[in-house]
Amino acid sequence: MADTDSFQNLVAARTLLRTSLEKSITVASALEKTGPRLEEIKQRLPSLEAAVHPLRARKWCISAVGGHISRAVGPATAVLKVFDAIHGLEKSLQLDPSSDLHGYLLAVKRLEEAFRFLAESCGLAIKWLEDVVEFLKDKDKDKDNDAVVGDDDRYLSNVIKCTKILEELQANEERARLDGGILSVAYDKLEAEFGRILREHSLPLPIVSSQSSIIATSSFSVSVIQKLQAVVERLSAKNRLESCVSTYIDVRSSNVRECLEPLGLAYLEMSVFEFDNLQETDSCIDKWSKDLTYYMTNLLEIEYELCDQVFKNNGSNVSVDCFVRIAKESGFLDFIRFGNTVAESMKDAVKLFKLLKIFHTLNELRLDFNRLFGGKSCNGIQTPTRNLVKKVVHGACEIFWELLPQVEVHRGTSPPPNGSVPRLVSFVHMYCNQLLEDDFRPTMIQVLEIHQNWQHQRFREGILREEVCNIMEAIRLNIDAWSKAYEDTSLSYIFLMNNHSHLYKSLKGTSLGDLVGESQLREHEKNKDYYASIYLRENWGFISSLLGHEDETLFSSGRYVMKKMKAFHEVLDGTYKKQLNWVVADESLRKRICKLVVDKIVPVYKSYIQKYGDLIEQDGSKYWNIYSEEGLVNMLSSMFQPKVRKCYSTNSTRHSIDKMSEMVTNSHFPSTTFVA
Repeated sequence: MADTDSFQNLVAARTLLRTSLEKSITVASALEKTGPRLEEIKQRLPSLEAAVHPLRARKWCISAVGGHISRAVGPATAVLKVFDAIHGLEKSLQLDPSSDLHGYLLAVKRLEEAFRFLAESCGLAIKWLEDVVEFLKDKDKDKDNDAVVGDDDRYLSNVIKCTKILEELQANEERARLDGGILSVAYDKLEAEFGRILREHSLPLPIVSSQSSIIATSSFSVSVIQKLQAVVERLSAKNRLESCVSTYIDVRSSNVRECLEPLGLAYLEMSVFEFDNLQETDSCIDKWSKDLTYYMTNLLEIEYELCDQVFKNNGSNVSVDCFVRIAKESGFLDFIRFGNTVAESMKDAVKLFKLLKIFHTLNELRLDFNRLFGGKSCNGIQTPTRNLVKKVVHGACEIFWELLPQVEVHRGTSPPPNGSVPRLVSFVHMYCNQLLEDDFRPTMIQVLEIHQNWQHQRFREGILREEVCNIMEAIRLNIDAWSKAYEDTSLSYIFLMNNHSHLYKSLKGTSLGDLVGESQLREHEKNKDYYASIYLRENWGFISSLLGHEDETLFSSGRYVMKKMKAFHEVLDGTYKKQLNWVVADESLRKRICKLVVDKIVPVYKSYIQKYGDLIEQDGSKYWNIYSEEGLVNMLSSMFQPKVRKCYSTNSTRHSIDKMSEMVTNSHFPSTTFVA
């Protein structure tokens, strides 16, 4: 059994050896054939190694720029997300802002932020990609293999293309702000909405009446102010503030002009020539004063507050500049122009009061003016206003200081031929009294003080009173000189009586009367009575003495009676005819003088007629008319009546202030012409 197993093992071993030998022969045959091939491969290895080396270098390059690429991927991904968000916001901005202004402003703000983030993300990605491009360009400079260089160029080209795409996306923000861009269109809509809100809430309110207080335009509500502020804030951040300011000025200045339109301001445009020929200059100046006060304290006050509220977040300069432009465009300088027209008008005495009214109005508004127009940007308002004040002050003082010399100039002129009060006297009294009244005295003193300060002169507190006293003294000297110019002393008495009566009555109870004093007033009254008594005695006393009875008993015939009656009639008729045109303007004084004349003449004449009536009836009626008692009373009572007033002047030409103003156009004085 054991032998059998051994045999079988030997057979298996022989078979395995034979198989192995056959495989060895096959392998030996294959090796014999492979030998030349290996030799060929061995010869090609150096060239293959050279071909594989660039690929090994590319792997190193890519590994070197991997960080740049990784950093560029994050911003680039953000760019895509932001770009999608921008497209979503575009729909919101196509709506009308008036439907939801807050939402629209929020959408605009988000869009601005999106574009800003887009630009920043693109910038980061571009920065890293530019580094990749720069790196690849530097590494490719040393490569000689054309295939490798071609592949690198394609890779470099793709990177550069991506960079350009990102640069275009980055430029979207700038393009969006240009005309026609999405942000530009949104800003245009906001500007239009800004104007719409302004116009909707800028409706002028009507004036109740020209005599009552005038209602001004109302301020904006808090919600309206907030809307305007929000729009201004959004647009000012994008360099569109000037557009908002221009729209605001156009709307609000137009609104102010509409508020002023019912006042009728056409008079502000009149020329100096038109003003000089205007009859009611005082009412025109009074209207100017009222209109300017309303304009500044109501309309401009509201505009000042609104400008400050709407543009308060943009700085005070913006609000002040805006306000000043509204004031200019709504007509402030027209008011100043009218003041200049008054200041440049014809110079006469009454012009002083016009200038004082102008100054008083400007001075009353001085605090408001300084508050509203106190900024450096207000020169366009400040300068013409200050120039007007200078013109008014210089013009008023020039006229004031010329009053005394011009009163003195008239001293050598002829007095009125009818013995009445010279127009110069009545005018100067009223003129000086008006200067001393509360309406003008404080203003005149202030103007004099300002002018003397400008002239570096010391101001005296009582300068106005002193000058008025000097003028009154000049009037007294004029009256004395004029009274001596009459050839007829009786007319001189009438003249002095008239003037002292006028001085007493016109000064009593007035500011000017308080200045001259009670003793001076009593002196005028005393002189009035004195000259009246002299006039009566030297004229009518003599006439009545012609019918005296002392010698009548010596004659039995009527010849002597007739002689005296004839002399009486001749003197009476001559005196009446001579004095018929003489005037006693004061009615009570005229009635008193006429009564005294009647009392002097009529009783004597009546008694004489009663006693010798028969003789006079027989022989005298053919030589003269015998007066009845009533007829004689009526005749004598009709004396000294003022005639229809005619403009009389001792000079044939019209005086300017250089010859003392003749025409009195002030509302307190009747239109008249001075006489000496």
